[in-house]
Amino acid sequence: MDKTAIKKFAIWARNKLIADSIYRARLLGITDKGIQAPLPQSTKDAQFFDIGLKEPSAITGDAITQRKNLVAVIQENAKESTYPEAFSHIMEETAYTWFNRLIAIRFMEVNDYLSARVLSSKTPEKIEPDLVTSPFDSDLTFSEDESRQIVDWKMNNQTDDLFRMLFLKECNALNEPLPMLFEKIADYTELLLTLSISDRDGVVWHLVHDIPEDDFRDQVQIIGWLYQYYNTEPKDKVFARKSSEKIKKEDIPAATQLFTPDWIVRYMVENSLGRLWIEGHPNEALKEQWKYYLDEAEQEESVQKQLNQIYAEHSKLNLEGLTCLDPCCGSGHILAYMFDVLMQIYLSRGYRDRDAAISIVEHNLYGLDIDERAAQLAYFAVMMKARQYDQRFLSRGIQPHVYAIEESNGLSTWKAFSGSDFGQLTLDQTYIAQADELIDLFHDAKEYGSILKVEPTDYDNLQDYLEEIRQKGSENILFAAWSAEMADKMPKLIRQAKLLSRKYDVVVTNPPYMGSSGMNAKLSKYVKDNYPDSKSDLFAVFIEQCGAMIKPNGYQAMITQHAWMFLSSYEKLREKILQKMIVNMAHLGPRAFEEIGGEVVQTTSFVLRNEFSNGYQGEYCRLIEPTTQKGKEDMFLSAQNRYVSKQENFAKIPGSPVAYWVNKKVFCNFDGPKLENYGISRAGLSTGDNDKFFRLWYEVAFNNIALSCSNNEEYLMSDRKFVPCNKGGNYRKWYGNLEYILDWSNPETFHRPRTTYMDLYYKPALTWSVITSNIFNVSGK
Repeated sequence: MDKTAIKKFAIWARNKLIADSIYRARLLGITDKGIQAPLPQSTKDAQFFDIGLKEPSAITGDAITQRKNLVAVIQENAKESTYPEAFSHIMEETAYTWFNRLIAIRFMEVNDYLSARVLSSKTPEKIEPDLVTSPFDSDLTFSEDESRQIVDWKMNNQTDDLFRMLFLKECNALNEPLPMLFEKIADYTELLLTLSISDRDGVVWHLVHDIPEDDFRDQVQIIGWLYQYYNTEPKDKVFARKSSEKIKKEDIPAATQLFTPDWIVRYMVENSLGRLWIEGHPNEALKEQWKYYLDEAEQEESVQKQLNQIYAEHSKLNLEGLTCLDPCCGSGHILAYMFDVLMQIYLSRGYRDRDAAISIVEHNLYGLDIDERAAQLAYFAVMMKARQYDQRFLSRGIQPHVYAIEESNGLSTWKAFSGSDFGQLTLDQTYIAQADELIDLFHDAKEYGSILKVEPTDYDNLQDYLEEIRQKGSENILFAAWSAEMADKMPKLIRQAKLLSRKYDVVVTNPPYMGSSGMNAKLSKYVKDNYPDSKSDLFAVFIEQCGAMIKPNGYQAMITQHAWMFLSSYEKLREKILQKMIVNMAHLGPRAFEEIGGEVVQTTSFVLRNEFSNGYQGEYCRLIEPTTQKGKEDMFLSAQNRYVSKQENFAKIPGSPVAYWVNKKVFCNFDGPKLENYGISRAGLSTGDNDKFFRLWYEVAFNNIALSCSNNEEYLMSDRKFVPCNKGGNYRKWYGNLEYILDWSNPETFHRPRTTYMDLYYKPALTWSVITSNIFNVSGK
């Protein structure tokens, strides 16, 4: 796969599509400076003057309505920001919409999923797309007027006009099988579209000619990399801001998206979804297909007995009832591989390809993402996987459970109508309260995404009830408008409430990484209020949230930063994690993502079973040393640096770090009395400038050193400047490093205040240096 070409195209195409959208909007009198009123014309058309144009630009028919819609959506967005920001946001959204549709159509035509090629030709040297050459040979249907227009454009060689009309026609035709990606184009996005097949500096030309056609046969990779690279400049822009600036809601997707390496996706899915099925349905032939699957570590008899009980429960699993979720699905990489593994399982049970594909989409896979465009691509990825196994799938009307998080912003709660008179209409307060709770819960939902906590409730009848009162309350204009909007928007809120409140057999994800310092005020408050044990970073919040979404004995597989394994700020989170079984782990360290250099992002991928057994041993693959993504994968496959560690041992070390590599003898050291039973451990005195305040004892007059003081009062009474200081030093076997004295006459100037640990100074102590290249050594006094 030519990632250089993909990256270059994606970054360029984004800027090109945005520029084209802005240009088209300008012709309609809409710029980042404001909106021009149309010149007075007939009711059938409107004209707009624009700087640089000698003649006014005229639009007719549906385009007038589309322009009104464009103006309305910009003005609506401007309510929460400035007008220039709203204008820029809509231009960006329009560009993103067409980018997604272009790459989807390119993928489908290369893989022969369309009746005719829309952007290119099967004949390599031919420039004109096959659909433009022979539009009437395709599956598209045309009215008499459209047919005459096609013939007229062909006779006059107006190929760009013909191409644009046919492209929009294909997009509208794809609305029925792929409604989430190809919404009906009767809105302003069509008005802003500028595409050409003859322009060699156009998006279509570069898409067809810059990226090798074979790259579009690898569905997961091409979609994932195009999505990541498209967001390159927005992501750079976010991180170029001052460190004190918080990440805005609309910038969260660009700031946190990261395409997961393929081998790590396979490791996570095979060791969660694959393991769940194999435990209850042993099948060596099936397991051999999974290159990254790790067998269970050898267990003690009592532990194995408990595992056997879990396996017996898994043997009762109904395949069509097995539920798998990716709550941060991005462009669908994990969902697509879960589809592949599920297909292998279905086929091993005797299902036909077609029936398996239908069942997987209807029953097994679920996905959510905070970014609408990413969710569209994930949705498309799942649909194309199903089409791969069932040629007629796109005509079956089946839609996957893959959605973008929806907000309730702008939707009034029932409280807004308290005191109003609705005549004979009697309202069920239970349903009204349910609706209000969802509206309140999902306000600004894109700030929080899948970390929103939703209590399980029976929503099955709420939607029907809202439709019922909409019909009954039609006489009251105010109520009718509200109930109509509720009937339109509430189903989406109910749908995501169900997804977020249910329990799953398997949850696999690569969550966003965002430290608390980058969170805006709303997100920070929500995290602190709802996730106090994991509030330091979003990845930790998702560890906790995903764990709460798992059924008993289910599996949770993730790739996150490895900070949760060691840092004191995640100690309470570790306690929760260690109440489950860490089945295995690929400890990746730095450079696990080839797109990220240096030591910035250090990661670990792990699999948890939602059950605990005292004495359980997990398998850990230490992949820290290789400095490339490929090197880490190779070390994993070669079974190097593997450790088996008893999970309960981690709690023996203060803070319970996941120190799987530690020798058993070291853990035994923590079984006996601890240092805290005999003394207090503290950081030593810090002067901030040792050269200024420290001297060797023989550099100072002996009568200026206060020896044998037992407290600070005795030092002050001695009227001497220096006191002995046990500082540590080089290794000495028989006698300590009693070499230094300290100028104690003005400790207020030290880095550490005079009162800190003052009660411990002058007392007998053991000291050691922070860093040593030799064996551990202490000095005593």
